[in-house]
Amino acid sequence: MTSLFDRATFREDGELNVIIEAPKGSRNKYAYDPDEELFVLKSVLPAGAIFPFDFGFIPSTLGEDGDPVDVLVLMDEPAFPGCLVPARLVGGIEAEQTERDGATMRNDRLIAVAAKSYTHRDVRSLDDLNANLIGEIEHFFASYNQIRGKRFETVGRVGADGALQRVKEAIARASQRKGAKS
Repeated sequence: MTSLFDRATFREDGELNVIIEAPKGSRNKYAYDPDEELFVLKSVLPAGAIFPFDFGFIPSTLGEDGDPVDVLVLMDEPAFPGCLVPARLVGGIEAEQTERDGATMRNDRLIAVAAKSYTHRDVRSLDDLNANLIGEIEHFFASYNQIRGKRFETVGRVGADGALQRVKEAIARASQRKGAKS
């Protein structure tokens, strides 16, 4: 059986594969456990805090934080944990995350649009989104991390090309790690 982590990153048509972990509107944060090959409830957000859009990861990637690359997917209705959503990158939030132990690392959040989205079908870049919405997304991640005793600081934004470059770097990182384990 192929692990969700080992699925292809891109589809034949060039769209990105995203595995949803936490659906839009959920207080529950699920995470895929590759050893168990299932999704596990990782945490619950406090009352009033919810995921603003579907949140997941890009398979066969490895971010600088040691996890698959995080991506927020704009779509019309929430999906469910484990759902594979074909999407296109529109940009990303460059961020530094400080852990509870004081260690700081890059932990960017990419933003994509579901390929089948009706509402967001014309969104091709961050510039196509309301600036307030991007600010709210950044605020969500800052608040989400603060609740967990961490600090999330936005250091910049990238467009679709910059986000794609980060995915390619993360694919290379994952390949190197896989080669080192063989």
